[in-house]
Amino acid sequence: MSQSGATRRTFLKSALLASAPLVAGTSVELAQAAPAARSGSDDRRHWLAIVERVSQPVLEAISRQQLRATMPIECAKGQESSRAECTHLEAVGRLLCGLAPWLEGSAGNDPAEEALRARYREWARLAIKYGCDPKSPDALNFGTNQQSLVDAAFLALAVVRAPNELWEKLDGASKENLIRSLVATRKIQPGQNNWILFSAIIEGLFAKYGQQCDESRIEYALRQHQQWYKGDGLYGDGPEFHWDYYNSYVIQPMLLNVLDCVRSSGHWESLRPAIEARAARYAAIQERLISPEGTFPAIGRSLAYRYGAFHHLAEMSLRRQLPEGVHPAQVRCALTAVMTRMNGAPGTFDSKGWLTIGFDGHQPSIGEKYISTGSLYLCSAAWLPLGLPPSDPFWSAPAEPWTQQKAWSGADIENDHAISE
Repeated sequence: MSQSGATRRTFLKSALLASAPLVAGTSVELAQAAPAARSGSDDRRHWLAIVERVSQPVLEAISRQQLRATMPIECAKGQESSRAECTHLEAVGRLLCGLAPWLEGSAGNDPAEEALRARYREWARLAIKYGCDPKSPDALNFGTNQQSLVDAAFLALAVVRAPNELWEKLDGASKENLIRSLVATRKIQPGQNNWILFSAIIEGLFAKYGQQCDESRIEYALRQHQQWYKGDGLYGDGPEFHWDYYNSYVIQPMLLNVLDCVRSSGHWESLRPAIEARAARYAAIQERLISPEGTFPAIGRSLAYRYGAFHHLAEMSLRRQLPEGVHPAQVRCALTAVMTRMNGAPGTFDSKGWLTIGFDGHQPSIGEKYISTGSLYLCSAAWLPLGLPPSDPFWSAPAEPWTQQKAWSGADIENDHAISE
């Protein structure tokens, strides 16, 4: 075993041992015991162990230019050829979008975490370098298939979230290749749904980093979503409302990040108050969806993204914009319970550590035609609060029960109310 491999396994083992009160026992025991038994530092180490277990196969493989050679492609029968065209970009773009705030974070006091972060920063930059280099055996497909617009957008979101580590520290050739790769997706016409935000975040990256930007794509995505707003913090996925998690997977986090990319222009700042108010309401709804046992409703499509369903709640935690009455520590405890339960389900990982299709373990039938191995790494979006320092209340405040734990324990809690606009 290499020195880096030994260090990695030691960190993973120590983090899992630190989280033993949550890993052991039944789900009910976990939910009831977590607030009293765990500290924020325990939870952070446990989250990092989850990060390492999920991320290592992808990033280590592409850092060696062996992603295509080693990554399995699980998908619906008959979709093998089409998924092979896009699944590798899916894995890289989606994984980095969730890791980016942690990669960008400042140094802390935990040498093990800092060693892990340093290695992952290097791997992430290599992923962009090799993934966008047409001469690399791991060159990713941009603009050659419809799906590439989606995952180029998640890669763009990663680079937007880590301007120092994933943009400034790229070498010149890697920057040029990244921009060329993202430009290649302009030929793809997005559907009249959440996809218009994928075009918008790519153009947002161009605006943020001084590249030629097509502002019409940003204008259209932002204005159209105001037309698709349905009320009480929820947008339609296109003209119709869909009861699924796409407000979280894509719509609300992308709206916020697109606005941030173009803040200096001032063109769309008038939209910000309403978008942020709706975002706060939807974060409150998301927190209330987490049961006392750390489960949440299996509603709608793309359930194989697992705890990526809480992208938006994680985004609002990272921004320190959680709604009134939703404390950072209760979100930390709730997300810890969800991730622990889902990662611990038998069959979640294959024998070599890659994610498998499923919601609670390995459930191949839950994967739509567009789902493949790379798709599953959108689960990383729940990790955004790792971008907050250990001193932030999200990590430093004592453990706290979340809303459904309090409600089902008989505690006297405030009523929930819709927002009015």
